Amino acid sequence: MKVAVFEGSSEQWTRTQQRNWLMALTAGTTLVYASRTCVPLLIPAIAKEQNWSRSDSGMVLSSFFWGYTLTQVVGGYVADRIGGQKVILFSAVGWSFVTIAMPFIIQVFAPDAGIYLLLTRVAHGAFQGIHFPGMSSLSSRQLSERNRASFFSLATSGSAFGILITGTIGSYILEKSNWQTVFYVIGGTCWLWTYLYFYLCQTSKNVFAAVETPKVPWKLLVRQPAFWSCVFAHACQNNCFFTLLSWLPTYFHDMYPEAKGWIVNMTPWLCTVPCTFLGKWLSERFISKGFTVSTTRKIVESLCLLTEAFGLFALDNIKSLHGVLVCMVLIIGATGFHNSAVVVNPGDLAPKHSGSVFGLMNTVGSIPGFVSVYAAGLILERTKSWAIVFNFTAVVNIIGCALYCWFASGSPII
Repeated sequence: MKVAVFEGSSEQWTRTQQRNWLMALTAGTTLVYASRTCVPLLIPAIAKEQNWSRSDSGMVLSSFFWGYTLTQVVGGYVADRIGGQKVILFSAVGWSFVTIAMPFIIQVFAPDAGIYLLLTRVAHGAFQGIHFPGMSSLSSRQLSERNRASFFSLATSGSAFGILITGTIGSYILEKSNWQTVFYVIGGTCWLWTYLYFYLCQTSKNVFAAVETPKVPWKLLVRQPAFWSCVFAHACQNNCFFTLLSWLPTYFHDMYPEAKGWIVNMTPWLCTVPCTFLGKWLSERFISKGFTVSTTRKIVESLCLLTEAFGLFALDNIKSLHGVLVCMVLIIGATGFHNSAVVVNPGDLAPKHSGSVFGLMNTVGSIPGFVSVYAAGLILERTKSWAIVFNFTAVVNIIGCALYCWFASGSPII
């Protein structure tokens, strides 16, 4: 497989540096999501062993996003000032440690989803919460405006690889061994990447140099409808993504208990990476044909939100496992378009402050992580209805799409 290389100015990354950093950051994002999806994958087995209710499981799943929400703005702010490389490294040390320590925490403190387990999940989310703001700041500083969106969308495509790794390898290990081993294997791999990433930082010129940057004009930013439409669309898409990411293994466990775990945990994510590349290609194609950046972002984001919405509405009418898997492939595959639209929009709106702006956007966008994930657990416990969860999520997507198409912009506002 060839790695895309982007051209930049002499003051930015060289072609070799761009290639090395793209591979490193894509691998890092892969392991961020491999680590993040361990608990959702293993929650049916852990809940059965620990005798958790659905609301207990929802609390454990959603507590990750409490921490994830808290550190976004701080992570972006610090990354814009000391460099995204440092922030990413600090993040990696933290979430790698939590991943490998999770079996001990669960076995010692897990009864009734105890406070120490919840705090560990909060810490896991807090460390991962600064990864993407750091990466946004780093790519905005080291790449030209023409190339930064493509670089960032390719690097974030690692999220789908991470989910596939946990869904396949994690399911296989769970079937052949136990849930503790999944944490150890994924956590050990995370530590290996962290060491290699540290080596890359050490060998890169001036990587730990302090960065001077002007203050973010927050008052001007928050008065812009284009910014809030970006934030709201991100929150709506995250509402769908985090709900499925957290509850999909449980859905298949409930509805199709005879299905092989590795099949149902891998198949829905197969199209995410191709759709990420398709979204990148469409964006570049539209812009080369004369479409404005604003129009391009709206079209690509609509492909994401509306495909997810119609797929979620259709799920209640599909009864076969194969039909559900096809529908889930389309729904989750569509999330790949988001990486070439709203996710890169902060770089359009605030190219000099993208880390801080991305952090604020992701802070608000992470709120559905703990609200909707926990609410889904309560709904399932009281109604036993997956249709209610899916239909509500679809309606939220449609609202987000309408507002983004009306107010969004691809031009700098600060």
